[in-house]
Formats: sequence, structure tokens, C-alpha cells
Amino acid sequence: MPTLPGSNTPFWQRAPKLILRPLDYFEDNYRRYGPVFQVGKGPPLSVYVADPAVIQGIFQADAAQFHIPTQSAGSGLTFLLGEQSLLLLDGERHRRHRRLLMPPFHGDRMRAYGDVICTLTKQAIAAWQPGTAFNVRAAMQDITLRVILKAVFGLGDGDRYDRLRHLLSTLLEGLGTPFSAFFIFFPGLQKDWGPVSPWGKFVRIKAEIDALIYAEISDRRQHPYPNSTDILSLMISARDAQGEPLSDGELHDELMTLLVAGHETTASALAWALYWVHWLPEVGGRLRQELDAVGPSPDPLADASLPYLTAVCQETLRIYPVAPTTGIRIVSRPMTVAGYEFPAGSVLFLNVYLVHHREDLYPEPDTFRPERFLERQYSPSEYLPFGGGHRSCIGSAFALMEMKLVLATILRHWQLELPGELRRPLKPVRRGLTLAPPGNLRLIPVAQRVTQRLALPLG
Repeated sequence: MPTLPGSNTPFWQRAPKLILRPLDYFEDNYRRYGPVFQVGKGPPLSVYVADPAVIQGIFQADAAQFHIPTQSAGSGLTFLLGEQSLLLLDGERHRRHRRLLMPPFHGDRMRAYGDVICTLTKQAIAAWQPGTAFNVRAAMQDITLRVILKAVFGLGDGDRYDRLRHLLSTLLEGLGTPFSAFFIFFPGLQKDWGPVSPWGKFVRIKAEIDALIYAEISDRRQHPYPNSTDILSLMISARDAQGEPLSDGELHDELMTLLVAGHETTASALAWALYWVHWLPEVGGRLRQELDAVGPSPDPLADASLPYLTAVCQETLRIYPVAPTTGIRIVSRPMTVAGYEFPAGSVLFLNVYLVHHREDLYPEPDTFRPERFLERQYSPSEYLPFGGGHRSCIGSAFALMEMKLVLATILRHWQLELPGELRRPLKPVRRGLTLAPPGNLRLIPVAQRVTQRLALPLG
């Protein structure tokens, strides 16, 4: 087999740049070695893929061609999500959970979620004050956490809701620094030296979250919410082909996955979207014109179909994808794709960021230009912010709808501006396993764009 181009630098030497300057790491390797390159000495062979033809072949291959790495009990993802999370399952167990989790994210339920998203956003932004800058990341995370707790649990108030909001925010903030990423990449650092040690704090907060989730599962099994559209109710009532429900442990791990992946990533994307529409006045102006033409109180699903709003969100996810690579795939048996040979055991990382910055697909890729999504259609192997193939994100439609509705609601109700001291374009920073805008990004409310009362009761 021809040797793939790449570097033999061991992981411990590559890790600091990968963790602290990931985009430089990817771009440097792409420039040196091309769109398919290996890293490290192996075995196993670790390969980054940024060739759409190879990615298409991987997405279209039989699911049995790949498996995912087994997560040890001490891995960062297992600690955070649980061993039975959809993200960590493989084979038939993965297919079973995916079938059981898909229904809440399709059909008429999306309309109900749209109303929830708009109402909760209005409630959150009602507290903003003209002239008082706010932290964009924190504000978006507050909104997306409210949304996911309501959509997943049906919770909008109460002691358990308040405690979950506080604990989840604390946990994710603690895990959201570049320093904390070392705990995820190097499990040997996960040492509980007591409640004031970094990992010890995470362990105790996570234990409290677990207890609250199990208590909610127990209560809902004993006292179901009739005719409810929240995801927990639907998951409890779901049955697999053998008529078996999800166990409490399976429910817990999938709920944690939805809570973490379902609001942390969307909050980062929304923070970027707000940055771009205010950093580039021509983008913000065109978007407001489209929103104003619809009127002040549109149907959420009508908003979600607006072409320029959709393009702004698509471009936001293109230029700085929250997850720079898709889930890891390990080749189960030798395969050849688009002229590349991958032996069994090869570890494939499909690099979303590098694909999204190919000049042949996206001219001037470092320029934020939503119009490119109005001018052409991209294939699933050319645009893949939510992954693809049999491991694509099941909540992608929900996440994109939430992005559009939150952004539209904010722009309809507030005139915002960036602080005057922001002189240069922002670049992403490491936030755990993901990339996000810098934590100090702020916006200043200038004036409300509508006069009606923003805080609405949630029915």
C-alpha cells in the first residue's frame, strides 16, 4: 500500500498545538501533505480526511465497514455522557437507540418546539438593558439551556429546573476552557484530589446532575405527563422492535447527551452568528430587511424557511464549525476509497473545518459570505457541520431551527452593536472538544426595536 503523506510526530508532542491552536494545526498539515494525511507513528494509522470524494465514499459505505473506538471508564466523554450515550454506542445498540431517539426530532413536534424557542428567547432578552453590554456566549447559553430543558424535560420552572440550570452551566463552563481540554485528551490527569481540585469539582457537580436526572426519570415513570411532546415523555413511552423500553441508565445517558450536545454547541453557533451580523453591517442590514418584510409576529416555521436567514446560519456553521472533525471511525476491514487504501484498524477523522475551507468549493473561504448558499447547493460530503452517514447528528434539524428562530427573535426586538474597542476579526478558541468564539465577546443593546412587552408567559 502506498504510504500516506504525513507526520510521524508522537501525540504528546502534537497535542499542545492540537489543543491550543487547532486550526493552525489542521491548516499546516493540509498545506504540507494535502487533503488526506496521516499523523503520528501508529499503529493504528490515524488519518485526517478533507477530500469530498473520500468522505462521500465513507458516508455511503456499509455501516459494518466501520466501528468506533471503545471508550474506557475514565475517558472524558464517558464521564460526561455515560457509557450508553448514542455518541459512544456501536453496532446494533447504536441502531436501536437511534431508532428510539429519532421520532421527537421530526414532524409536527418541530412546530411545538418552534413556539417554545421563540417564547423562551423573548423571556430571556427582556432583561437586557440599553447601554449595558452583555456577554454573548453566556446569554446564548442561557437561552439554549432554557430551550433544551423545556424541550427535553418539559421543565420551565421549579427547584429541580433551577438546580439543573445552575449545575449544567457550572459544569460546562468548567470544562469549556482550553486548559480543561487536557483532562479530556489525557485521562491520566483525571485525579480527584478533593472538592477544591479541578477534577474533584467536576466529579461532584456531575454527581448532583446525575441525581437530579434520575429523580426526574423516576417521577415521570410514576406520574407521566399525558399528551406531552417533551423528549423525555416520548423516550419513556418508546419501545424497540422487541417491545422493550429504554432502561433508567439508558435514559439518563441519552438525556445527558441531549443536554450537553443539544445546547452547548448551539450556543457557540449563535454567538458566532450574532458576531457576524454585527461585524458585517451589509449582512446585518440585509437580514433585518428580510425579517422586517415578514412582520413582527410570524409563524415560527415561516421564519425557519426564510432564505437569507437560513444562509446566514449555514455560513456561520461553515466558516467556523463548532466541531472541527466528525465522530471517529475505525476501519473494520481493508477498504479503498477514491484511490486511497485504508488498512483495517485505520482511525479516520473527517475534517469538517478543512473541507469547509477548500478554495475549490468555497472561493475566499475565510470571508463570511452567506450568498454562497443562495448561489449553489452543496452535497453532504462538501458541507457537513452535523457529520453524515449513519452517524449524522439526529438533532440537526432542531439545532438549525433553533439557531434561526433565536437569531430572528433577537434581531426583531433589539438593535445591538459591537463595542468600539473590537478592532480585528475574532478567531475561534478551544472550548473542550469544540471550538467557540472568545469568551469575552460582548454586544451592547442600543434600543428595543419593538414596543410590546417581551416577557411572555410560557403555555
